[in-house]
Amino acid sequence: MKQLKPILLFVVMLCCSLPVFSQEAEKEEGGVNLKEILFGHVQDSYQWHVTDIGGHPLIIPLPIIFYSEHSGFHVFCSSQFEHEPNAELLREGPEGFYIKGAEDEKGCIVESVGGELQPVCFDISITKTVMVLFINAILLVVCILTAARWCKKHKVDDPAPKGFVGLVHMFVMSVYNDMIKPSLGEEAPKYAPYLITCFFFIFISNLMGVMPFPPGGGNLTGNITCTMFLALCTFLIVNVTGTKAYWKEIFWGDVPMWLKVPVPLMPFIEFFGIFTKPIALMIRLFANMLAGHVIAISLSCIIFIMFALGGVMGNVLGAVMTPVSVFLSIFMMLLEVLVCYIQAMVFTMLSAVFISMAHVKEHHA
Repeated sequence: MKQLKPILLFVVMLCCSLPVFSQEAEKEEGGVNLKEILFGHVQDSYQWHVTDIGGHPLIIPLPIIFYSEHSGFHVFCSSQFEHEPNAELLREGPEGFYIKGAEDEKGCIVESVGGELQPVCFDISITKTVMVLFINAILLVVCILTAARWCKKHKVDDPAPKGFVGLVHMFVMSVYNDMIKPSLGEEAPKYAPYLITCFFFIFISNLMGVMPFPPGGGNLTGNITCTMFLALCTFLIVNVTGTKAYWKEIFWGDVPMWLKVPVPLMPFIEFFGIFTKPIALMIRLFANMLAGHVIAISLSCIIFIMFALGGVMGNVLGAVMTPVSVFLSIFMMLLEVLVCYIQAMVFTMLSAVFISMAHVKEHHA
């Protein structure tokens, strides 16, 4: 541990100094814009920017679907909008519509009405995040149904499956026996379908986010909207299935009377705790996955930022930092794979614990 402290301190100082180096590099022609690279990866967008080949962007166009109160429903392809924004950061499109922001930002769709730009009312576009969600959901269904098909064709006392099916079985049994059953006990079969689905969906989404090329590369669990929905599902299950004793402990717990009347101090604290649990689930998953992506990309950009400084100093720093950047990038990517499993496990385990806490039974003297 003592040997790791200097390395960790060096990594922290290096990541903190990257914005300064990046600003200096941008002053040079062809400099690296670290902010654009980072936000282009972690933010949502109306198109999927894969890479640049020969100075030309390789982009997967996505459908843009929205409703305008002035002209009704519209369906466009993102390729119909300009790739580069103008001086006002507007990407011009057909029929007087524009996309606010740069090419790698979702921004918002606005319509020119009477010379003024007004946002559209209802936007249900298939953005990059939505497309990644569909891909991950399809992969989840294929993985689970493949294992389920094997179970239908075999008996319980048959030899254990091998290969991919055996791997899926191992994960399912591990999640059920090590995470769900210890917390829920006899009620484990009732809530296992939801909790196992959460685990596999988060795990697949995390792994696909680590993959640097399509169909991966989308930072789904690093999007707070996705983690908020998952936390909301757990919140509803916890509070809808909560027992009478659970609600009694919240509003009229077994504490001294002066903590309940006339000032309801403890009921207020307990009621506030209902909402802090899903917020903790949402923020923990979102922050960990987002931070991992940002650090990994920052470390990869060190080489280009140093060489973009130019001159003898830039060449020397670039040559020195190249092996360091490659080593740290590989280390972070391997660490990210481990974090993918840990974050899925933590979300599933905490959800099981919160559900079990809501199923407390009456205490009889």
